[in-house]
Amino acid sequence: MHSPDRYNTLKLILWSVIMALIGSVITKALDNRMEREEVLATGHGWDKVKLVLEQIEQNYVDSIDYEKVTEDILPVILNELDPHSVYLPPKSMEEANAELEGNFDGIGVTFNVPEDTAIIISVIAGGPSERAGLMSGDRIIAVDGRNVAGVRINQDSLVGMLKGVSGTSVHLDIMRDSEMVEFDVTRDKIPVKSIDVAYMIDDTTGYMKLSKFTRTSYAEFSSAVPGLLEAGMKRLIFDLRDNTGGYLDQALLLSNEFLPSGSLIVYMEGKHRPRQNFYADGSGKCQDIRLSVLVNENSASSSEIFAGAMQDNDRAEIYGRRTYGKGMVQEPIFFTDNSGIRLTVARFYTATGRCIQKPYTPGDGLGYVYDIYERYEHGEMTNADSIVRNDSLKYVTPKGKVVYGGGGIIPDVFVPVDTAGVTDLLVRINRQALAVKYSAEVADRYRSELRGVQTLDELNALLDDMNLEAGFLSYLSRGGVTVDRRQWAVSGEIVLVQLRALVGRYSPLDDRAFYPIIAAIDNVIQAAVTLQ
Repeated sequence: MHSPDRYNTLKLILWSVIMALIGSVITKALDNRMEREEVLATGHGWDKVKLVLEQIEQNYVDSIDYEKVTEDILPVILNELDPHSVYLPPKSMEEANAELEGNFDGIGVTFNVPEDTAIIISVIAGGPSERAGLMSGDRIIAVDGRNVAGVRINQDSLVGMLKGVSGTSVHLDIMRDSEMVEFDVTRDKIPVKSIDVAYMIDDTTGYMKLSKFTRTSYAEFSSAVPGLLEAGMKRLIFDLRDNTGGYLDQALLLSNEFLPSGSLIVYMEGKHRPRQNFYADGSGKCQDIRLSVLVNENSASSSEIFAGAMQDNDRAEIYGRRTYGKGMVQEPIFFTDNSGIRLTVARFYTATGRCIQKPYTPGDGLGYVYDIYERYEHGEMTNADSIVRNDSLKYVTPKGKVVYGGGGIIPDVFVPVDTAGVTDLLVRINRQALAVKYSAEVADRYRSELRGVQTLDELNALLDDMNLEAGFLSYLSRGGVTVDRRQWAVSGEIVLVQLRALVGRYSPLDDRAFYPIIAAIDNVIQAAVTLQ
């Protein structure tokens, strides 16, 4: 997003050019008034822009970098429309498409940088790194001869060095158990999963977290559900928190899994787009599964379509906090230089007629983004009564439940931001990522044992033997952090759960360890589990 200063600068430049050309424009107009009047008499709003650009091209004193001017001015134009119409240069377009398509070119590792050296947390099964022999706990020292350890390299820069076109090779110097080992890894297509985890919370309750609506989301869901059903799932907790959306068709397919035939999932409508309804066809395999959906202020777009469809059809309980409020339909338009725009062409409406999109002022991108901070400021994140409900935007579901429009999906069960156990000590530990850093130390110490873990029970038994509390307190002391014992008594349990989850990620279980462990201190999950 460009800054307001940049927009003002561009506008000033254009205005200066226009003023400089006034003399020549007036002269030309006097010489050929009829032609000028014909151009402006059409009444089309773009004619003046066309006229200015023509005058610049024909009369400007210096040569013009047309490509640069175009790249600079397109974002300004689209910014004046709505917050979601955007111009994407070739590189941004490529990255956005790769994320949504569910794959990218790379080496297939996840890593963390707890201090100043990247430590591989896990390698993607069947991916290039696993085939080359990389392992969890390996430290990346150099990439293609360039040192990346101990120099505090930007994490995004390191990701960029590891990514590359499929078929190309990258040379890695790796530190493994105090020994330097070299690897040549051939990059390949790396699948990006959108379902982070799917597991059974108890004998009848399944849990699934969807991080993004990518091209593969429905396929991943379809692969995960049978295992949960075989394990006895009668109820599914479907976690869409922090899911910013993605492909509409994936939201429709997932909604169809839960709704009976003829149920209206969503409809969209715009000035140049007549109303289009989307219905369930009754083929879904989860129609008899009780459903609970978790959302928060970062759940947007396709997440809101799914949550709204379930709420308006009385199909699920919605837990958490009001969603983001992105209900615009973006249509991609591609250019021959691999750039493109995503242009808003319609709005989404839930089955009862609620518009998902929150209010906005055209051109005020900063105010739109800061809406989330306004919610915090006015207490909406901690108090359900602070959520604004407009009686003129009141709707009723088939079973008589009252729901409200005005932007976003308001949950049926409000769960506030969790402030229990928060102390200055906890804030410092999290701000400085001290638990993350210590988990890397622990993983080094128990590397062989962690690599042998196959089940969550085995992992928990190993974690119980690590004496994480004493070890972490000693680590804090060595780092010069004074521990207030009263604050530790309040926050210690939270930190220890975080440590167990973080260390668990260094095992082959990866997220299948992290999420089940961290759920113990997740107040939204606990609310959904408790309110049966």
